[in-house]
Amino acid sequence: MRMMRFYKIISVLLRYGIDDMVPTDKWPWWAKTVRYSLFWLRNKHPEKQLGERLRLALETLGPVFVKLGQMLSTRRDLLPPEMVEELSKLQDQVPPFPGEQAQQVIERSLGFKLNTVFHSFTQTPLASASIAQVHAAELKDPHSGDIKQVVIKVIRPDILITINADLGLMESMALLAAKLLPDGRRLKPVEVIREYSKTLMDELNLAREAANAIQLRRNFSDSELLYIPEVYSDYSRQNIMVMERIYGIPISDVNALENAGINLQLLAERGVEVFFTQVFRDSFFHADMHPGNIFVDPDRQQSPRYLAVDFGIVGTLNREDKRYLAENFIAFFNRDYRRVAELHIDSGWVPSHINVEEFESDIRTVCEPIFEKPLAEISFAHVLLNLFVTARRFEMEVQPQLVLLQKTLLYVEGLGRNLYPQLDLWKTAKPFLERWMQEQMGWRAMWRSLNEQAPRWAEKLPEVPMLLYDTLKGLKQQQRHEANFRQQQLALQKKLAGGRWWAMLAGSLTVTSALLAGFKLSGWLVATTVTVAVVAWWQAWRTRPGRNN
Repeated sequence: MRMMRFYKIISVLLRYGIDDMVPTDKWPWWAKTVRYSLFWLRNKHPEKQLGERLRLALETLGPVFVKLGQMLSTRRDLLPPEMVEELSKLQDQVPPFPGEQAQQVIERSLGFKLNTVFHSFTQTPLASASIAQVHAAELKDPHSGDIKQVVIKVIRPDILITINADLGLMESMALLAAKLLPDGRRLKPVEVIREYSKTLMDELNLAREAANAIQLRRNFSDSELLYIPEVYSDYSRQNIMVMERIYGIPISDVNALENAGINLQLLAERGVEVFFTQVFRDSFFHADMHPGNIFVDPDRQQSPRYLAVDFGIVGTLNREDKRYLAENFIAFFNRDYRRVAELHIDSGWVPSHINVEEFESDIRTVCEPIFEKPLAEISFAHVLLNLFVTARRFEMEVQPQLVLLQKTLLYVEGLGRNLYPQLDLWKTAKPFLERWMQEQMGWRAMWRSLNEQAPRWAEKLPEVPMLLYDTLKGLKQQQRHEANFRQQQLALQKKLAGGRWWAMLAGSLTVTSALLAGFKLSGWLVATTVTVAVVAWWQAWRTRPGRNN
């Protein structure tokens, strides 16, 4: 079965001419032999560009490969722009599996019949994707008896078997590509597939997605910017998730938004604010903000609010990454390329042995032409991308958290410009970043740290006297141990000195006895022996025990 699937993958790739990605002069002899032996698998679409052929091949190979293409469409540091544009057209739309089968999966996971807690269940799915599909339902509140509109997300049956098989084959092909591709070292195909595998496995765990949704909902409770649906944890499992049903206008439907009277400029600016709030305030951001996952509340025309779904992929940043990233952005705003270079080295993203002047020069070469355009036309995400590509030439390793950030920023900027083409992302972001940086330094940061640590200090305060007593007691014991150790060292030195005296005395006596015993020795040897004996006696006398040196 595995070999049949492998053959199908290879045949699809060859029929779409994907082998053109590797120049034939770079192929080893055995690869050329294998390729020529498969003479019946020729490129059937020579009139199409390579990017289009790659997209069509991935669509033919199925859901796992479609999602791989979607991920690659965000990696503009790896693929040419025209190929990225084609991969961004991949749609995660697949035929649904039967609703009866979905109901069986839900009941088996919950351990009871649906009509026990659900007032109704619609077997025809609302939406179907490569990994899961969504069904509408009505949930009965066990306390009040109220009926709540919900959706149930169900993982496709047996999808894990297919995914594991395809991922194994993908890794084998990545190992081969790493050897064949002329730019294999930079592209790191094996690392890309492993990163993709982790992301895919996270999406298969709906318990993890439910936890992500709960965290985001708490972060934006009572927010005017973003609404996260409620998750009903009691009815959620690893392969199913029950969540509040929302009704909104798709973010990509600009005509519907205009007809509903939504303030598009404010909506676009709030999208930027939502992104930076998640990244810099919460260190926890929705990392899959493509148009299919974002909606707009139709009832809030002049104070528009986003509605988000699908929380399988989230990103996090630690305190150091946030600070260095914010400082990088501000340095870019001010065209302080020296500071940008130093920040990359200080953060550890680029090795310390890199020449900072050369790095600064390369950053200036990339960025200055960009800044010649009006700010409203500059792509924030592409500046970040160009920075990462430049840094890669200076041995910057791929930072997974920054890749997710870059991908999310691309989505946010694309959505914002689609809503309001005049959106100036720099103008919108700069005040936010400057305000955040001010809060991280100076007396405000100190006061906030005091407030955050006060409960912990209050909890530990009663223990301070005992901790102080234990510390002083430990110091006293340490001093006593050190004194004992010094005494033991002195005794050992005396013992060793005494042992040396007796050894030398015994040696000299042995030599003297040999002479007296009448050994027939030559004149010079007798003289030498007598001299040794005399020296040994003298040394033994000097180092005898009890003698003061």
